[in-house]
Amino acid sequence: MKAVRFYAPGDIRVEEIPVPQPGPGEVVIKNKVTLTCGTDVKTYKRGYRYEPPFGFGHEASGVVAAVGEGVTNFKVGDRVVAHNSAPCGHCYYCKRGDESMCESLIQNQFDNGAYAEYQLIPAPIVNMNMFHMPDEMSYKQAALLEPMACSVYGTANCPIEIGDYVVVNGCGPIGLGFVRMCVLRGAHVIACDMSAARLEAAKKLGAVDTVKVDEVEDQAQAVKDLTEDGRGVDVAIEATGVPSVWESAMHMARPGGFVLLFGGLKKGSEVSLDANLMHYSQLTVKGVFHTTPMYVHSTFEMIKMGQFPEEIFVQNEYSIDDTEKAILEHASGAVIKNAIVYPD
Repeated sequence: MKAVRFYAPGDIRVEEIPVPQPGPGEVVIKNKVTLTCGTDVKTYKRGYRYEPPFGFGHEASGVVAAVGEGVTNFKVGDRVVAHNSAPCGHCYYCKRGDESMCESLIQNQFDNGAYAEYQLIPAPIVNMNMFHMPDEMSYKQAALLEPMACSVYGTANCPIEIGDYVVVNGCGPIGLGFVRMCVLRGAHVIACDMSAARLEAAKKLGAVDTVKVDEVEDQAQAVKDLTEDGRGVDVAIEATGVPSVWESAMHMARPGGFVLLFGGLKKGSEVSLDANLMHYSQLTVKGVFHTTPMYVHSTFEMIKMGQFPEEIFVQNEYSIDDTEKAILEHASGAVIKNAIVYPD
């Protein structure tokens, strides 16, 4: 089968490898669709915190091709979507309800990347974060599970009240997920990005105002000017993974406001935060990573409800041989996501 592996920044390779065989509790999926992701873009450009080579891609859906011993909830031919991760459920952090900090968190893409014709799903994910797709759900729609679960979890960490001003910095897929979730929470959402196409998508998802950041001299001031009395937003969300935006997000918040830092930075990155602003404006600044099973399940229900329309999030189709082209088009900002589509 064909699969993509990451070797170094700018170096991903389509290779022929054996079709995986499921062990006890495991499932092998024949992928129908894999979606490009901002994390894929960042990994392609700068690497990840793990040493290469490793698998690549983590947003896919398909059909069960084989099941291992002891699997009873899924059978060959089932239409399914599997999240990319699962916590252990018994370490210190899992017992405290901080599953995204799990000491043994499985991140399946590094062993069994989703840019592949077949993907092995480990038993913990099968048991915890794998779902039967309703007949009316498309493969592209289902494959939105992982990024939207991150947005749902991130939004749940924000103290948003009805009528609050919220800015979302970065309107890639996860940023757009934040836009949608904050709108559903009753917020007045301000969306910021350099891409006109992504800002238009934000409007379709309910954003009231937009800021094209390459057209303003001071992004923080431009955001504050859109709030009542220019006081700043109640909640500022960072979803770019750019250090300068981490730093500027707190300047958008009102005194007593909340700042969520979600976009992951390159390993070894450091940022400078205005200590006086944090202290005298009594800001709360919180970092959040990934998601948890509770919010994966909630997100799947929201996908079934049609809250994340595939026509807004997914644009063009590519073959697995053109994965690099799909990722580079995603990186350009011309699209929200692209889909790698596999032959039947």
